[in-house]
Amino acid sequence: MLRLATNNGWWLVTHPDHAHLAGDFATKWGNALFASPQPRANVLNGIYAHDNGWAARDAQPVITKQGIPAAFSVELVGTYSAFEEIDLEAYLNVRRSAVQLIAQQDPYAAILISMHTHNLLSARADRSTIRPEQLPLLDAFLEEQITLQQTLQQQLLAEQYLPTEHLNTEALTDNFRLLQACDNLSLLSCVDYTGEATLLWPQRLNNGEASEIKVTRLSEHTFRLTPYPFAEPHLTFKLRARFIPTQTFPSSDDLQTHFNAATPEHLTITITA
Repeated sequence: MLRLATNNGWWLVTHPDHAHLAGDFATKWGNALFASPQPRANVLNGIYAHDNGWAARDAQPVITKQGIPAAFSVELVGTYSAFEEIDLEAYLNVRRSAVQLIAQQDPYAAILISMHTHNLLSARADRSTIRPEQLPLLDAFLEEQITLQQTLQQQLLAEQYLPTEHLNTEALTDNFRLLQACDNLSLLSCVDYTGEATLLWPQRLNNGEASEIKVTRLSEHTFRLTPYPFAEPHLTFKLRARFIPTQTFPSSDDLQTHFNAATPEHLTITITA
């Protein structure tokens, strides 16, 4: 779950809804400067589906010790530093499920999701917030993901499922980085991140080089990207969210009742050059 605090409650966004926004960003990605995703269908599938493993968990929200929805907030976007609030074993099972769900249908998309997961839990995770006795669990999971990526890559090469130029390390890395950028932009949008940020990873240009992309919040749910990766200079996207009009909850069951009663709404996210 992702949460955005307001003066009178919370906007809650499930991970699959956040991922859907990331996928919508990816469908519009590409212009005279920035390369479009290839192989398009598989890359888009990976971005849209990268957090599907969270569906069951997000359907049953819980509270923190402070009585607020347990979720990624503006303070935690992209940092993964608060593992003391997370059941690590359950968290890894969710991440594992997200890859397994897609691997049977689209092994290429599964490779990208696994690369995304590995990066979040290695390069971006704060190991100091994980209990020492749980570190072997994390390390085994990371090794498992590397093995899975290699197995799926060899499977696709053997089956000649796609042209080989899409299966080399450079192509997979470019598409993983696009997933990261769209995921990052969606996270910033979900929590209405103030100030400036730089999207994760430089993105591939049509001339073969790469460029960082700066994100500046202009107003509520409105962001400027520089340089701009979309063909249309002004785009609007819909983000599905639920508003919970209360600040704290006496129990997770109380939060569940409010969550179930909330009608999903659509927030408008605006991206401009």
